[in-house]
Amino acid sequence: MGEVTVVINGVTLTIGQSMMLRMAVTSFLMHMQEVGLGNDEHGKAMAEAYILRASEV
Repeated sequence: MGEVTVVINGVTLTIGQSMMLRMAVTSFLMHMQEVGLGNDEHGKAMAEAYILRASEV
């Protein structure tokens, strides 16, 4: 896997910061997959959308 540059609001993250961001997104993705945002239609739709976007990262 090659080195990836992450820039947020014009600030280039260090490798450590980028890895921390990746771990945070991974943790959030796992939480959405396991717990979600409730059993109502809105919660299910929001969790599905978060899962899709987090999977892209």
